[in-house]
Amino acid sequence: MSEMITHELVDLDLSADSKEGAARALAERMVTLGRVTDLDGFLADVAAREAQMPTGLEGGIGIPHCRSTHVTAPTLAFGRSPSGVDFGAPDGPADLIFLIAAPAGADDAHLSILSTLARRLMRADFVEALRSVGTPAEAAALVAGEPVAAAGAGAGAGAAARSSSPTPPLPEPGSARTRASNAGEAEIAAARQSSQSPAGQPFRIVAVTSCPTGIAHTYMAAESLQQAAAEAGMELTVETQGSAGFTKLTPEAIAAADAVVFAHDVPVRERSRFAGKPTVDVGVKAGINRPAELLQEARDKAARGEVADHAPTPVETAGEDGDGYGAKLRTWLMSGVSYMVPFVAAGGLLIALAFAIGGYEINTAPSVADHFVWTEAASWAALLFQTGGLAFGFLVPVLAGYIAYGMADRPGLVPGFVGGAVALTINAGFLGGLIAGLIAGGTVLAVQRIKIPTALRGIMPVVVLPLIGSAVTGFLMFLVVGKPVASLQQALTDWLSGLSGANAIILGVVLGLMMCFDLGGPLNKVAYAFAIGGLATPNEGSLKVMAAVMAAGMVPPLAMALATTVRGRLFSKTERENGKAAWFLGASFISEGAIPFAAADPLRVIPASMVGGAVTGALSMAFECTLRAPHGGIFVIPLIGNPLLYLIAIAAGTATTAGLVILLKGMRKQAAPAGPAAGPSAEEPAKVAVAA
Repeated sequence: MSEMITHELVDLDLSADSKEGAARALAERMVTLGRVTDLDGFLADVAAREAQMPTGLEGGIGIPHCRSTHVTAPTLAFGRSPSGVDFGAPDGPADLIFLIAAPAGADDAHLSILSTLARRLMRADFVEALRSVGTPAEAAALVAGEPVAAAGAGAGAGAAARSSSPTPPLPEPGSARTRASNAGEAEIAAARQSSQSPAGQPFRIVAVTSCPTGIAHTYMAAESLQQAAAEAGMELTVETQGSAGFTKLTPEAIAAADAVVFAHDVPVRERSRFAGKPTVDVGVKAGINRPAELLQEARDKAARGEVADHAPTPVETAGEDGDGYGAKLRTWLMSGVSYMVPFVAAGGLLIALAFAIGGYEINTAPSVADHFVWTEAASWAALLFQTGGLAFGFLVPVLAGYIAYGMADRPGLVPGFVGGAVALTINAGFLGGLIAGLIAGGTVLAVQRIKIPTALRGIMPVVVLPLIGSAVTGFLMFLVVGKPVASLQQALTDWLSGLSGANAIILGVVLGLMMCFDLGGPLNKVAYAFAIGGLATPNEGSLKVMAAVMAAGMVPPLAMALATTVRGRLFSKTERENGKAAWFLGASFISEGAIPFAAADPLRVIPASMVGGAVTGALSMAFECTLRAPHGGIFVIPLIGNPLLYLIAIAAGTATTAGLVILLKGMRKQAAPAGPAAGPSAEEPAKVAVAA
């Protein structure tokens, strides 16, 4: 890592009081060395990454990072802040800050820096050395993994004096010099003795670590477990399922293992490889914070011969400690919706094309299996309609099946699909699918917690769980909750059918606000899920809702594209380039095209986007525009009811948001301190935006 960090990239007295200021101070050092070509463009990329998930880690550490087209070579800068800077870590500000820059497309370099650094940060002596090191050269050598004595060259007299008593080299990952390194040799020997298997072999464990980003916490948990295993005299092999893929544990290592530890916040890939092993299943932070306890728990389970019938699913262990079932419920529902969307898209677009070719009476055409004329457009339209209808028929079962899958893994699929089919049978629709998925998943989870004879464990996933889960789900859906849910679904359908006037406009405003608040985030997805749920039982009202939702979702990227075109000097060079791409993204109904702008200047871009989305949603409802396709943007305009008025609604919202963004950015520019006589440069607004 020595080529990535030099003493010029180290600031041991970082005076920034915000994460934006810290990133700017360190990035300026990269610019000085020619490793970053556009300071504002690079900082916008850093801010966009930070907006996805905080980069603060426990223990006073911040690791802002990104890949950027403005980086010429993989680079690492280090800053030590006396007062601390908030990077979103739960335990408070960070005093050790690492800014990692990698060229666009250099995934391997980017992840290599992050994973190596994350492992080193789990070693207490490394962190303590960074907090006490006296010169930038020594700090650069420590971070690079070089002997500190070598840092004296060219670093001044102070560094030379320190080099006369070099710091001992840091221990290698997995060595016994860890957080318990102060324990006496007797204690360590006793721990090793207790970890021997009856045959005199070390106790063997395999582990899998993973986190949502697949970077820092993944490797920190792996390092923490390796250190604890070394102290206890156990053999541990870790599979880190990171962002850049993973190297599988060998079948021989898994077969020889006495127990398994999963420390993960996302699903363990190919989990079936570990079937039949004593298993400890926890979130990734537990692997970082209490590794010795997890290893001992694994050993205790192996000693008792305890092979879990069911380990908690990833969604049960995901998130921060203390997350309630509200957060888990949202994750389960979004799991179902994400699998359902492709069926909605394929079926909806096929049906919309059928109507465009053959007219709305095509829904009465006979089956194309019995009557199809190759030269008639009506036959082709009927083929599209009937194929799309079949795809749509899977909508509710897939929704229910994958909600249950999110809760109980593969054993939940069959009961979930059965429950979804029952929901269709009793006309419980989209709401029935939601309820059926939760019932199916809950039933399977409950059965999995029952102690069963060892002889039956092999048939549990393929026979017992699907059988009991399907029977219970069918009983409850047919005879208990199905009819009330069907009545509620009918009431919702009737309400949407009668939606008109002021009520429709108000709903359009609310949906527009939701679509533009977090640009592809949870609130945006809730509004979209509500719209596509209505397509399961299409009527005039539900088709209006779908049209309003898609129109509002197109506004933010289109508005940013317009604003960068009309008043480009208010935006950085990078934002102007992003604005060109935003034309196509907005036209395609990809709201995420506005995220770089919102990340760089959220206090101006997000409120302006919400106002424009509300205007578009209200106008779409007022114009009574309808849409049968759940996606497509302007490319499905011919399939929209009142297409000209629909385009006017989108244009009005786009102009509103673009105008507000220009106004707000212009006001900020006027309020900024006066610059040189020549006036501020075109890049200055972007600097303020990143710091806002």
